[in-house]
Amino acid sequence: MKTVFAVLTLFAAALLPLAAHHSFAAEYDSKQPVAIKGTVNKVDWVNPHSWVFVDVADSDGKVTTWQCETAPPNSLFRQGWTRNSLKKGDPVTVEGFRAKDASATMSARSVLTADGKKMFAGSSNDGSPAREAPDSK
Repeated sequence: MKTVFAVLTLFAAALLPLAAHHSFAAEYDSKQPVAIKGTVNKVDWVNPHSWVFVDVADSDGKVTTWQCETAPPNSLFRQGWTRNSLKKGDPVTVEGFRAKDASATMSARSVLTADGKKMFAGSSNDGSPAREAPDSK
């Protein structure tokens, strides 16, 4: 009996990470593309997804910090990102899809830097709309 309980406990523990991860469709709306222009506030290189925080000023000068969910750090590294790709204060344009809760949160697809470099920021298999071919800049 103890062996059956131990096996069931291990099986349940193995399933916990699957329950914690979410799909694109659970949080983001593929019918609400959004593009923001602002300056990098910070970048969090964390699993399961990295985050780029961008300060965006409206026409009245009020600043809203957008949370831009990106791929995991390892995926970003494989696509050429480094911890120095974006620094606090860097001007950027981020394109992606807005959160269903209408907060200042998005699933980022690409980040365009001031020098014209466009970096893919999403996961290839997250259920979001298909991405365009990467730029060769």
